[in-house]
Amino acid sequence: MSQKIALITGASRGLGAALAEQLAARGWHVVAVARTVGALEELDDRVKALGLPGAGSLTLAPMDITNEDAMRHLCRSVHDRWGGVGLWAHPAVHVAPLAPASSVDGKDLDKSIATNLRATGSLIPMVEPLLRAHDGTALFFDDPRGGTAFFGAYGATKAAQIALAQSWQAETRRTGPRVVIAAPAPMPTATRARFFPGEDRSPLTEPRAEARRILDAL
Repeated sequence: MSQKIALITGASRGLGAALAEQLAARGWHVVAVARTVGALEELDDRVKALGLPGAGSLTLAPMDITNEDAMRHLCRSVHDRWGGVGLWAHPAVHVAPLAPASSVDGKDLDKSIATNLRATGSLIPMVEPLLRAHDGTALFFDDPRGGTAFFGAYGATKAAQIALAQSWQAETRRTGPRVVIAAPAPMPTATRARFFPGEDRSPLTEPRAEARRILDAL
C-alpha cells in the first residue's frame, strides 16, 4: 500500500489532534486513538473540512490505552490491514492534579503510573513490529517536570516514560526502528491551563504550529 500510515495514541485534543490534522493534510492515513468519542469525531470533521487535494483520512479508534487487550487487538488489526505504520506518535498522558508530595492521592498516582508508564511499556513491544515493517519512526514528547514542586505524580511518571523511551532509543539506534524524543514548546492546551491557571497565553505556541515544526524536523 503506497499511502503512509500513522498511529497516534492520544489524538483527541492538543498536540495529538494537531499532529493528526497535519499528517492528514500531508496525505497520511491516521489511526487516531483516544478515549473521548466526541473529540475524535470533531477531529474527523476538521480533517474532512480541509478539502485538500490528496489529503489523507482518519480511522477513529475510541479506546483506553491502558486496556492492553484492546490495544493488542488494534495493533493486530493495523497489521492485517496495512502491514505496519510509518509513524507512531504517543502524546497520550494522564495529568494528575498538582499536589505536595506528602498529599499525592493514591488513585491519581495509580492512574498516572498506568497511563504514563505501564501503557507505554505495553505499547512499545506491540508497535515495534509495525514500525519495523514500514521502516517507521516512534515519536515521544518530553516534559521535564520531574523533581518540580507539586508535580510529583505527573513529573515522576512522565520522567519514567521518557526514560523508557530513551532506553528503547539506545537499543534500536543501529537496528531500528527510529525513536525520536521531541521537546515541544509551551502550548495553550487544557493540560497547561491546569498547571498554570491565569497565565498569559498570548506568548504560547499554537499546537498546529508546533505539530508542523515537529513533523518538519522528522
